[in-house]
Amino acid sequence: MTTVTAKRFSIAEYHCLGELGFFGPDERVELIRGELIKMAAKGRLHSFCNSLLVEELIILLTRRARVRVQDPIILSTTDSEPEPDVVIARNRSDNYLASHPEPADILLVIEVSDSSLKYDQITKLSLYAEAGISNYWIFNLVDNQLEMYSEPYQKRQGAFNYRSQNIVLQNETVVIPGFPDLSLDLSLVFPA
Repeated sequence: MTTVTAKRFSIAEYHCLGELGFFGPDERVELIRGELIKMAAKGRLHSFCNSLLVEELIILLTRRARVRVQDPIILSTTDSEPEPDVVIARNRSDNYLASHPEPADILLVIEVSDSSLKYDQITKLSLYAEAGISNYWIFNLVDNQLEMYSEPYQKRQGAFNYRSQNIVLQNETVVIPGFPDLSLDLSLVFPA
């Protein structure tokens, strides 16, 4: 009897596929645990919220950190190169020319979620926790709330989560991780 197994890709193999033109010009994929995952199309509400969020973060964080938008991060321990909606990364002298941010560079990962909500709450949450991403936020557009996760830990073999989980309502204000003097007014990001 023959067993069928899926081919898993390393980050280096994934990059080679991209360089060889394997992905079409409009094809949006990311590498998650060695698998090629087709990214969900961004709807109007997602784009609206993401644009406002990015504008606010750039105003607040100018020259204090890098605000990266839908760019890859490297999670080498899990053979993953996701492209979160927003990443706040430490300033680096090369501005990430030499490589994409890795967990030690990252202060906060943000996903804006409507159609991808369950995927972001389960698969991405576990992935980011396993990689040691200290702060993960989900702008939950289904329930109009911000889900804030911090303190990654391993629950049991192969299962990762965050110890601290907070829900913040769309009319409240939150402090940006790593910047206790900076607050984000969520009413400027969520649709009225």
